[in-house]
Amino acid sequence: MHLLLNPHAAFEACPRRLWRQRKVNILVSSAGRRVELINCFRSDAKALQLSLRVIAVDLNPEMSSACYAADKCYRVPHCTSPEFVQELAQICREEEIRLVVPTIDTELQTLADHQQSFHAAGTRVLVSSPSLVRMARDKVATFRFLTENGFATPRTVLLTELLRQPSALNWPVILKPISGSSSVGIFSAENLDEARLASRRRNDYVAQELLRGREYTVNLFFDQAGKLRSAVAHERLEVRAGEVSKGATRREAELLKIAWRLGSALSGACGPLCFQAIVPEDGQPRLLEINARFGGGYPLAHKAGATFTKWLLEEAAGFPLSADDHWEEGVTMLRYDAAMFRRTKAGT
Repeated sequence: MHLLLNPHAAFEACPRRLWRQRKVNILVSSAGRRVELINCFRSDAKALQLSLRVIAVDLNPEMSSACYAADKCYRVPHCTSPEFVQELAQICREEEIRLVVPTIDTELQTLADHQQSFHAAGTRVLVSSPSLVRMARDKVATFRFLTENGFATPRTVLLTELLRQPSALNWPVILKPISGSSSVGIFSAENLDEARLASRRRNDYVAQELLRGREYTVNLFFDQAGKLRSAVAHERLEVRAGEVSKGATRREAELLKIAWRLGSALSGACGPLCFQAIVPEDGQPRLLEINARFGGGYPLAHKAGATFTKWLLEEAAGFPLSADDHWEEGVTMLRYDAAMFRRTKAGT
């Protein structure tokens, strides 16, 4: 671990309490491929002159590039396992973790429901309220929330309902798992026969009006009081496996107005969230879904000046919060594949 402050400066002269504020340990859960996210935390820690230690956990750390990018990694059970919270909380105690950063949708509800287990260890879990997470994980509940709060969104119904009443939506429709993420299991149905075929494959589909237009992600940052401090929109120019591979920040006026309205409507929001939207030819954005976590395209917002990771470290270290909405338009991200290598003995 590298000490980021000048070793000849005031560290030794500082009281122990102030020394502690200059050291922050974070844990990235379900770390997977989130190397860029870890790098964002590291660069911001350096800018803040913080000594940062990153712990990563994963189901299979040997096959996780982010675990190799961390200072230390652990294997943990699946987030639906009864042992998950207990083992993760124990790691937080042993490693003196200040902040847990979830990265995937499937772990959010468990972490939201058990935040108190981590508070007892002096650890903040970067997750919104249980009710907000529950709404965001259910696409029908999200549709109801958006419509009840006056946001334009494609009509969404359970596939079973559409099969009973085919005129409920205009065809073609897009089918999505009700709690799916990363575009897994999504496809369009041109007619009722294709929808019936999909229902035989799985029973948890919702059907949504299929709109065409420019697709956007809007990254949101909420402070610890639940106040929206920044909203950064980027156009999804190319998507791979549900994650933006090419994108550019845009100050789309109508979309950002909606973002700030949404920020006021989301009770219990905490830290980073994002939402997907589409802007059809009529220029009126429609909200598609809400994700109560870091978006996969967050590094683009970070490069544009919306340094969510810096603001989270400021909160963790007790520094004044510098969060603002002064990000740069027209920053383009072009992702490419990189590789990490490790050596293992035969048979391991």
